[in-house]
Amino acid sequence: MREIITLECGDCKRRNYSMTKNKKLHTARVEFKKHCPFCKKHTTHKETR
Repeated sequence: MREIITLECGDCKRRNYSMTKNKKLHTARVEFKKHCPFCKKHTTHKETR
């Protein structure tokens, strides 16, 4: 039931990270603060479809 999702940087809109998520338990889009190697700082990364 776990599916692979992609996280996109909120500033530069590049897709930097991929992770898995159980879509039955967590139906909303996830958002994390992660380091963007292109912006060279911590930014919010949102789930993309």
